Amino acid sequence: MINKNISAIILGAGKGTRMQSSLPKVMMEVCGKPMIRHIVDTLEKMNVKEIVTVISSDGELVKKETYPHKCAVQFEQLGTGHAVRCAKDELKNIEGPVLVIFGDTPLISENTFVKIADKINEGFGVVVLGFRPEDPARYGRLKMEDGELKSIVEFKDANEDELKINFCNSGCMGFDGKYLFEILDRIDNNNMAKEYYLTDAVKIARDMGLKCSAIEGDVEEVASANTREELAILEEYYNKRK
Repeated sequence: MINKNISAIILGAGKGTRMQSSLPKVMMEVCGKPMIRHIVDTLEKMNVKEIVTVISSDGELVKKETYPHKCAVQFEQLGTGHAVRCAKDELKNIEGPVLVIFGDTPLISENTFVKIADKINEGFGVVVLGFRPEDPARYGRLKMEDGELKSIVEFKDANEDELKINFCNSGCMGFDGKYLFEILDRIDNNNMAKEYYLTDAVKIARDMGLKCSAIEGDVEEVASANTREELAILEEYYNKRK
């Protein structure tokens, strides 16, 4: 299960506003431990090569929590693609699989991370962690064909046929380190929000001639928390797993 070739970027720059807390979101606790600590513990157990956490300019608490691992600062919140790109200086000349993990998804298992890395090692440039929720309504859809991921279609852009797809994007992704920052550098912000979206990486990778794929995770392990209610649900899932 141990793969020393894996690196990881954790996105931890989010505020705790919707949690009605002054704490950074990833510092909110699930069963007595900050969400981000659950992720770091899992990665340490896997003995990954590098862990870099992307923090905000006032993310000192997150930096302390993830010490002695590296941190990169996202001074402006310009989207998920931009956040990952902030780790570039900390991961120069990186090779092997690179996991990109949202800091508010604390329950993804070691086994799932390894499955993503294995797919990268099979020759895929980008691998997305998907899941099949009971109600897929608001999630981006993963369009698969012959074991390859053709595209991620956002809910608002999906046509009638695409809305019938129940294989959805969890947010967690894996990249071949050789191409990671080349892909990210090609993501633009030509959209209403003027943000750099990580989901654009699939189209860009395919345009570069790289293969993309997805693996399926468990609905409960990919759960995230934006509100205190969702935090309570994560605690339920965590206790059930224990």
